[in-house]
Amino acid sequence: MSTVPEPATSDGPWTVDFWLDPACPLTRNTARWLELVARELAIEVHWRIMSLSILNEHREVDPEGDEEGYLWIPARIGAAVRHEHGSAALRSFYWALWTEPDGTEREWLGDLEEALHRGGLPTALAGAGWSTDYDTVLRASHQDAVGRIEAEVGTPILALSTATGEPHTIFGPVLSNVPEPAEAIRIWQACTVLAAAPSFRELKH
Repeated sequence: MSTVPEPATSDGPWTVDFWLDPACPLTRNTARWLELVARELAIEVHWRIMSLSILNEHREVDPEGDEEGYLWIPARIGAAVRHEHGSAALRSFYWALWTEPDGTEREWLGDLEEALHRGGLPTALAGAGWSTDYDTVLRASHQDAVGRIEAEVGTPILALSTATGEPHTIFGPVLSNVPEPAEAIRIWQACTVLAAAPSFRELKH
């Protein structure tokens, strides 16, 4: 009679590298979920930048419908913020981009210069959105994320690791809304178990 083993898990401490395109609305749910889990479980999150524009530039038809190339702008500014001021600054810029001054959640990202100002960053960085000065930085960060997964991916990408283990990289989770704390923790636990399973490849609901 065979015995099914209990899934291997780790109590951490966990570190997460979190790549996102700052203009993706669904990624906003993942960001809020991850912040909630990080507070509950004392997870260290490193904010990184990727780009849907880079992801789709080889396609004849842009699946995001961004024919004018607008999505390059917040991604380039995010790259400039991350490069010049670090992970915490990218988080601050992103949080301000998706909230009103009173903290109310926005349905679409706000004014770029205002978000920089509210994030405590130089508003001159907004100019990076209309230049290619940080494209090398943006592409390197983007490739660092997508190059970890041998499958078609999007935003966000998470690399989960502990001090004693190799990082396990996943696309997602993509969430339709921000779960309640108990469910948020269960999703986190499921992600860590699946990401660490050598045979696991993909799951969609």
